[in-house]
Amino acid sequence: MTISLDGLNPEQREAAATVDGPVLILAGAGSGKTRTVTYRIAHMLTNLRIPGKSILAVSFTNKAAAEMKERVSHLVDSRQRKGITLSTFHSLGIRILREDIHHLGYNNLFTIYDQADQTSIIREGLKNYRSNKSYDRGTIMSKIGFLKNQGVSAEEFPKSKHYDPENNYDGATEYVYHFYQEKLRFYNALDFDDILFLVVKLFRGFPDVAKKYSERFRYIMIDEYQDTNALQFELIQGLTSTHQNICVVGDDDQAIYGFRGADISNILNFEKQFSNTKVIKLEENYRSTFPILDLANQVIRLSSQRKEKTMRTAQMEGHRPELWAAGEADHEAAIVVEEIIKLQSHGVPLSEIAILYRSNTQVPPFEDQLRISQVPYAIIGGQKFYEKKEIKDLIAFLTLIQNPRDELALRRILNVPNRGIGSVTLHKNLDKATEQKRHLYQVLGDEEEHDGIKNFMDLIKKYQRVFNEQSLLGAITNLIDELHYYDFIDKSYDQVKLAARKKEDVKNFLLTADRFQDRYGEEANLQNFVERLLLADAHDTQAPGDGFKKNEVTLMTLHASKGLEFDYVFLVGMEEDLLPHKKTITENSDTNEERRLCYVGITRARKKLIMTHAKERKLYGKMIPRFKSRFVNELTQCYKELDRTNFGDMSEVEVKEFKTSFFGNLRDSLRS
Repeated sequence: MTISLDGLNPEQREAAATVDGPVLILAGAGSGKTRTVTYRIAHMLTNLRIPGKSILAVSFTNKAAAEMKERVSHLVDSRQRKGITLSTFHSLGIRILREDIHHLGYNNLFTIYDQADQTSIIREGLKNYRSNKSYDRGTIMSKIGFLKNQGVSAEEFPKSKHYDPENNYDGATEYVYHFYQEKLRFYNALDFDDILFLVVKLFRGFPDVAKKYSERFRYIMIDEYQDTNALQFELIQGLTSTHQNICVVGDDDQAIYGFRGADISNILNFEKQFSNTKVIKLEENYRSTFPILDLANQVIRLSSQRKEKTMRTAQMEGHRPELWAAGEADHEAAIVVEEIIKLQSHGVPLSEIAILYRSNTQVPPFEDQLRISQVPYAIIGGQKFYEKKEIKDLIAFLTLIQNPRDELALRRILNVPNRGIGSVTLHKNLDKATEQKRHLYQVLGDEEEHDGIKNFMDLIKKYQRVFNEQSLLGAITNLIDELHYYDFIDKSYDQVKLAARKKEDVKNFLLTADRFQDRYGEEANLQNFVERLLLADAHDTQAPGDGFKKNEVTLMTLHASKGLEFDYVFLVGMEEDLLPHKKTITENSDTNEERRLCYVGITRARKKLIMTHAKERKLYGKMIPRFKSRFVNELTQCYKELDRTNFGDMSEVEVKEFKTSFFGNLRDSLRS
């Protein structure tokens, strides 16, 4: 039996057939990369009779490794593929360490510690540090992880470029890093970052070990090579110490993980690092139509860090990309959701629609509009806004103030923030309520001895009055202040950054109330607001399963969207300070990675791409003017621009239908 490569296009066929020596496959978006790599492995096993045990293929995720295994299994029988190693970097690292970690003084029966175990040791280390300052455990742990991924040991840290003697945190990190590693050694344990760190240390200190694995794996393939970091590159150098049969596959135009330590120079300089490299470009795109691909090509062409290539497609006909100007964030979300409803009415499955954004702070208005319109949705790579603990706490307070009989809400917040009301006290009152056939709220109202319960009941009764006397936003703001809720968040989370994100969620909740109040005026009362918040999601009743297969709109960050595709894509917030992100602009950083992120977003679309930008957004309580992203402002000929702020592109009939259906349904949903 032989494997035919005739089903591949000429570039794919060349990539699959080139086995010896260094090979760089530049696989553009939607170019059939996985198919090419799979056929290359099958060709090596079946046609060239290369033993499976000599082949190593490395990917970044278990999902990608599993997909590769499945595809190979369809082409090659189990006998031929026996011994082949298809794994992630970390799986490979554990395999190597199980065999050879004794060279570093560890027992090969080591355990791998999770985050809770790590935090426990960091906490102990900080106690021993005996400083009069307090340090965030999460920050220290993140710095240690960063150093390991840069290949910097505890001993090397004080002499490295990453150490600042004037920085108190670096002084604390130096001590804790030593303490932490000594404890890990004592427990014969590793953390996740140790895996590759120790393999590289092993290869550096014992070249014969590196030689052993290089001779074992005579043919090596690395997927998503643009995402490799310095440590992974050094590991690859060890694996190729006795030969140059290294094939890397990637796309420099989709290198978007610099913030995680990925080094784009690994792919850009591959030909310098491995002499006589054969470069093969996969430039045929099988995903997008020509108008979408033309915009993508023009956007990425202006990047100063890339290999020259131009994606092409046989799908010449298609919708021209559109750029919609919206009034502000709430209006942007409204016109996007209205378009989604229109697509759905024309038979488009919601699973083929995605809303992509640069920052999670953009999500709340879209989630509001989708909930109000009862459009099923899934947030990928993040928790739904209304499912976050702090938001559920606040909704429970509002629900109880509105409806004291809601026992679930009452039990959730009875001891939030802490009032000294434990489970014993709660169950005693629950038993009393059952015996007297009364609501728990009524029973708690009789409590005379427990100060915590009395204070809680007084608070609820007070705000039943306050919400009748003050504006919705004012009353919620005062409630949060009286609960000292921000202080409660600070005490609940060790990591400063995590606490900051949680507080940002609370502020976004206030913005939701602000938008509701702006829109409904006198009707913006507690009852209507709570009813709106508690509208059931249409998809809650569906059976659990793969989120991408459910009939629901997908919301995700641009980073999370890499590798996925949808028929209809809404790329929202195409503005300066969002894309490119304000941090990149204010820090005078290189905007090339932001440009690549834009390219990734555009190339997720198969049939239609709609981009949006708001003319103003509310920041710190004020409406601030916004400006189109430079990435689209320079390419106006590649898309159709529509001003949706005044429904300028809609007929009078369409405007009337929009206002009647959308805002009418909204009010009905609140009153029903």
